[in-house]
Formats: sequence, C-alpha cells, structure tokens
Amino acid sequence: MSQTALDDDELFGEAANEIRTDVESSLETAREALPEADDIWTAEAENTLGVLNSLHSVLDTGDAAEHLRDAKKWYTMGERADAFEDADDLREKIEELEEIMDDISTAHEQVGDLASTVPELRGMLDSIEQKDEDEEDTEE
Repeated sequence: MSQTALDDDELFGEAANEIRTDVESSLETAREALPEADDIWTAEAENTLGVLNSLHSVLDTGDAAEHLRDAKKWYTMGERADAFEDADDLREKIEELEEIMDDISTAHEQVGDLASTVPELRGMLDSIEQKDEDEEDTEE
C-alpha cells in the first residue's frame, strides 16, 4: 500500500471522528436548548391566561431545532460516507430528540390555541352573564 493511501486512510479516520464529535456536540446543544422539565410543570401567574402564556413561552424550543438539524446533517454525511464504525447510538439519540421536539412542538401549538380561545370564552360568558343581569333588572 502506498504512503498516500495510508495518509488518506488516516485523514479519513480523523474526519470521521470530527464528524462524530460534531454530531454529538450538536445533539448536546439541542438538548440544552430544550425547556427544563420543572419550567413546564411549574407556573406562576395571576390567572389561567397567564399560566397558558407562560407555558407557551416555555414550550418554545428556540434554537434546538436548528441544532438538531445540524446533527442530522452531519450524521447523514457520515453515514453516506460510511465514516462510522457504529453509529446506532447517534441515530437513536437523534430519533429520541426528534420525538421529544415533535411532542413539545405539538404542545406549543395546542397551548397557543388554548391561550387564544380562553379570552374568547370569557368574553362570551361575560356577555351572557351581562344579558342575564340586564333581563333581571328590567323584570324588577
């Protein structure tokens, strides 16, 4: 085997290690960008709308999606180049993080919908109560 082939193999091995490190780093950064469990569970607010708005803010994944995308990009590159000896752990971490982020995104949308619905419901109920009071006043 020529010296060039040995150098190429060594360089490829180094590149594969760097790709793996990039994937792991992006996954870690994505994980750190997710909300903390206690932040989702605990809310301090004066009313229901305040709780919903607080939860909606907490459920924003921010930069986590971009970091996950970077991890998937480098993982795909490494896989296609057959650079990894064993990448099952990376694939599993990516899939797990994708599932968590999908659930958080769904919850974010649902809370947003509820946060916009609650004031409308309150307005409708206030209106009905006001009509009832007005009818009682006219009957007296």
